[in-house]
Amino acid sequence: MPNPRTLSSRDPVAVAVTEAIVTGDLDALRGLLAGHPGLAGARVVEDREGCGPGGRSLLHLATDWPGHRPRGPETVAVLVQAGADPDARFAGAHRETPLHWAASNDDVPTIDALVAAGADIEADGGVIAGGTPLADARAFGQWRAARRLLELGARPTFQDAATLGLLDRVEARLASGPAPSTEEITQAFWGACQGGRLAVAARLLESGADIDRIGWDDLTPLDIARAVKADEVVGWLTERGARTAAERRAADGG
Repeated sequence: MPNPRTLSSRDPVAVAVTEAIVTGDLDALRGLLAGHPGLAGARVVEDREGCGPGGRSLLHLATDWPGHRPRGPETVAVLVQAGADPDARFAGAHRETPLHWAASNDDVPTIDALVAAGADIEADGGVIAGGTPLADARAFGQWRAARRLLELGARPTFQDAATLGLLDRVEARLASGPAPSTEEITQAFWGACQGGRLAVAARLLESGADIDRIGWDDLTPLDIARAVKADEVVGWLTERGARTAAERRAADGG
C-alpha cells in the first residue's frame, strides 16, 4: 500500500477489511491486519457515487449505521489490540469518534467494548452541537445507550438530564448559580417532552419554558411528544394549550 493510512473505499484491501468488519469475520480481519502493517490505523475514504466525503477509521466501520455488527465487541478488541485508536476522529463534516457512532446506534455492547478499550466517554465533536456521545444518544432517542453511558460515568448536561428524566439534576441546576437562561430552560423542556418525562417537563414549564418552541426538525414540544408516542405528555401539553408548529405559525401570521 503506497499510503497505509489512507485507502480509497475501492481499494481491494479496503474492500476486504470492510467486509471482514461488517460480517464479523475475525479470522479474516486478523489475517488482513497481520498482512498489512499499519492497517489498523488506516482511514477509508469513500469513493462511491452517493457517498459523502470523509475518512472513516476501521473502528468507525465497526460502529457505522445501523450498528450492532456481528461480533462487534470482539472486532473492537481485535482492532485496538492491533493499534487502532479508540478515539479516532471522523475526517470530514464532523469530528465524531467511534463511541459517538455506537451511541447513535443504541449499540450497548459495542459502547462497553470501546470504553473498556480506553475511548473517551466525554469526547466532543458530535453532530449534535459538537457534543459528547451522550448528547448523540439523547438527541436521537437511543435510551439504552444513554443510560449505559450514564452508568459508565458520562456527565449529563442540563438538556441531557431533562431529556433522560433526571429530575434531581434538573432541580440542582435550577437552584445553582448562575441560573440557566430562558432559552436553556426551553431547550431542556423540549428535550423532556421528547423523552416523555412529564415530571421534568412540568418543572421546567413552571420555570419559564416556552411551551410552543419550534425546535429540532421543525417540531414543537407537542409535535415531538406525538412523534414518540409520549401520550401522557401529549395529554398534559394539550390541556395547557400547546400548539403544533403549523398552528404556531398560523397564529403568528406565518
